[in-house]
Amino acid sequence: MNEVYLSLGSNIGNRFEYIYEAVQMLQSQEEIKVVNISSIYETDPVGYEEQALFLNIVVQIETSLNPLSLLEQCQRIESELGRKRIIKWGPRTIDLDILLYNHENIVSEKLIIPHPRIEERAFVLVPLIEIAPDIKLPNKSILLKESLKLLRDREGVKVWKRQKNGEDVFELFES
Repeated sequence: MNEVYLSLGSNIGNRFEYIYEAVQMLQSQEEIKVVNISSIYETDPVGYEEQALFLNIVVQIETSLNPLSLLEQCQRIESELGRKRIIKWGPRTIDLDILLYNHENIVSEKLIIPHPRIEERAFVLVPLIEIAPDIKLPNKSILLKESLKLLRDREGVKVWKRQKNGEDVFELFES
């Protein structure tokens, strides 16, 4: 099995429902097991700033899928949940990004892993570090939590709903 971290975000409509549905769709696939889910964070938009606030989470999964097959599944989920790619970094019902796949560096025409902007985005680093505090990027010696200290936009990331500790990773989505 491959250990993978995904970033999920939404800022259109019922943001929580889109994230919830995306997690359920991931979990429903035979080749994917959701292992851990961060708290939900409300975050300022980055890049294109004239849009609503996002909800963001990071999900740790185990999968038998190779990176490109996983990318296809993520894009299928985005499509089924109404994702439209109109404005770069613009509003979206759901966005799924592969952040890390095992401890591999992957560069292809369709996919770059680790995600090329992972160290620049507090909305990714904060939830990732929450569930994997000692994580490093491949071929780097510095922990990602050290990279987070260097970012200026940390204040734009606030806990929206805290994940409860415990065995049931879906406890966040109940109630």
